[in-house]
Amino acid sequence: MPVYKTPGVYVEEISTLPPSVAEVATAVPAFVGYTELGPAETAEPKVVRVATLLEFTTVFGGPAWQKFSLTPGSGGGAPVLASAGPATAYALYHAVSHYFKNGGGPCWIASVGNYRSSPSKTHFSAGLAALEKEDEPTLLVLTDATCTLAAAAYYELCGEALAQCAKLGDRFTIIDVHGGDPAALRNDSNLSAKLMYGAAYHPYLQTSLPVAWRGEDVDINRAGGAAVNVTGTLGIGGASGIVVSHTGVPASTPGVVITAGAKSRAASFTVVGNLLTLVDANGKTGNDIVTAWTAFKAANPTGGFDITRAGEGTGAVAAAADVPRAAIVMPQPPGETLASVARSETGLYNAARSLLEAQRVVLPPSAAVAGIYARTDREQGVWKAPANAGVMAVFGPVSKVTDDEQDRLNVDATAGKSINAIRAFTGKGTLVWGARTLAGNDNEWRYVSVRRLFITIEESARKATAFAVFEPNDATTWLKVKAMIESYLYGLWERGALAGAKPEAAYFVRVGLGTTMTAQDVLEGRMVVEVGVAAVRPAEFIILRFSHKLQTE
Repeated sequence: MPVYKTPGVYVEEISTLPPSVAEVATAVPAFVGYTELGPAETAEPKVVRVATLLEFTTVFGGPAWQKFSLTPGSGGGAPVLASAGPATAYALYHAVSHYFKNGGGPCWIASVGNYRSSPSKTHFSAGLAALEKEDEPTLLVLTDATCTLAAAAYYELCGEALAQCAKLGDRFTIIDVHGGDPAALRNDSNLSAKLMYGAAYHPYLQTSLPVAWRGEDVDINRAGGAAVNVTGTLGIGGASGIVVSHTGVPASTPGVVITAGAKSRAASFTVVGNLLTLVDANGKTGNDIVTAWTAFKAANPTGGFDITRAGEGTGAVAAAADVPRAAIVMPQPPGETLASVARSETGLYNAARSLLEAQRVVLPPSAAVAGIYARTDREQGVWKAPANAGVMAVFGPVSKVTDDEQDRLNVDATAGKSINAIRAFTGKGTLVWGARTLAGNDNEWRYVSVRRLFITIEESARKATAFAVFEPNDATTWLKVKAMIESYLYGLWERGALAGAKPEAAYFVRVGLGTTMTAQDVLEGRMVVEVGVAAVRPAEFIILRFSHKLQTE
């Protein structure tokens, strides 16, 4: 109380209301993985908070380019496109994009490397360690680890994430079923403790996100044409060279190539062991080829030979009676990509581009589920189970889950590890159809919403009661703390987070000497507050019972 010495009028304000509890954010995920502008492999993880995909792109760059192999169609047919690498490698960019499309808000990114890095569990563990220092994240999402690590390493990482959640008590882990194999998840010994701090989802999702590609990463794989017997004069108009392939002995079939100069009238053949050396065809005539061919055949009488065109010139190979078993083929020039033929073969380029632009990313579901957590919390509350909620920006799951399959996923009598299914329903779209934590046999922590509600209440109350540290450990302070927590819980009860017809049936707060503390507790500086809440639980199984009613009138 101030001491007044000068005569006058002084105003004092008396606080009559207890401190209030400010509820913490409930759905702020932290993503761990590789980005385009990430640090070098030996550097510390780069941890940044972002609020939009544009901000992510500015700080961390764009997606990794997908590699493809393109085989032109024979006889003018459609080309065939094949992926030349994992469809979802380095998936962090797409994961964050999918998160925002499903209703996500601000999130944290722990970039552990760039696209030149070799994926390693050590990198992801360093990312988790960096996130442990941040207070705001409430969800851990490891989508990129699912796509870049082997199953054993991924589940070991998930075990580390669960341990961090239990240690800090303020976050929850969303886990993917690696490779779509539920049995591997349940049998992995790394997922055996702190299971109430995580939930698993299955299967992967066929998203509507376009694959990132560029022409220089699309290799063209040209198949040879069928052998054709020809007659007449052999001309070499516009070709890059002539290849003569050996079809007999020795067992290791070599290639035989014309090596004469551009304007030379003499042509020679040299065995170079399948190595194609292209030469300028200008100045060559059918007689040059026949002369060289005859000389080579005389010196190498064993085995058969074919003459083929190298390159892809506009000229045609005409008929030549003196050249036996001639064949017209189009071998692939070294390093030929879609970008290199963009102008010379517009038909092939346009057909390939249509195929490439139709490609869509396949992702593990964890990123989309994180967005659904955020959307559900914002629209209804953290106590609402993040289930029976639509998954956005998807065509559907990559595999259909039947009722019988979900029976085995939802309830695991052996390991007790529940796995939430994502299913497609006619007229409803793709829905998250499960609300259990990995601790499916634990009556206290079976449901995701219950675990996350307790995390929210505990963390909010912990931060709000910080004012009482070093305050007098007496009835006045106890009353302030009790009133503050009761006021917060009453608000939750009014919003439907707690079960009970009356507040006293929904929660209790106890603190005081002889109630929660002993005299020894007070002497040792401990103030013990006991809080009990009746969390609402989801109606997982709705049973409608029907029976016949006999006519009475």
